[in-house]
Amino acid sequence: MRARGVMFDAGGVLIGPVGGRWNPRYDFEVIVLAHHPGAGSFDGAIAAGQRFLDESPTTPERVEYHRVMLAALGIGEPSARLLDELEAPAAGPVVEVFPDVRRTLDRLQAEGVRMSVVSDSWAGLVRIFESLDLARYFRGFAISEVLGCNKPDPRMYAEGRRLLGLEPHECLFIDDDPALVAAARALGFQGLTLDRSAAAASGTVITTLDQLP
Repeated sequence: MRARGVMFDAGGVLIGPVGGRWNPRYDFEVIVLAHHPGAGSFDGAIAAGQRFLDESPTTPERVEYHRVMLAALGIGEPSARLLDELEAPAAGPVVEVFPDVRRTLDRLQAEGVRMSVVSDSWAGLVRIFESLDLARYFRGFAISEVLGCNKPDPRMYAEGRRLLGLEPHECLFIDDDPALVAAARALGFQGLTLDRSAAAASGTVITTLDQLP
């Protein structure tokens, strides 16, 4: 059945991180070193921050994530100024749009396909999409920090579907994590995995958004 709506994951599907990593932001080390030139191992701190994210039942506040990494660096009581700088918008772009995204969104919009974003992310994702002139394509955003749960929690998919005003079988969910796509299919959604590193499309895997039917 041809889908009437598409629910997109954000990271890895529509946008990618400048500098090659999502968390922490690419300027984390520069900001910390400006305040604490003798800070310890950033690799260890970043690993501690990732464990904190992985073990959290939902997307935690960014300031708490930063505090965990700073504590791992031996900065147990960071200054308000340091925390503010880590929370402030970056001096330059933090994400970039994949080349196939705008032409795909234009095509789907012209065909009357409804679209939403379903992402494990902080609420600031909406502002990022607005700054990239992408928000206008979507009827809304289902964001983990706002909903208090992460994929594959059914509430994430249900909110993405609600924004489209469609039934699950009328919606196509696209993510770069095959386990999350499988969870969507188990809930009655159509699903495709986007693997940009794959040599060729196969089954429910596509390598570019240009391959959407």
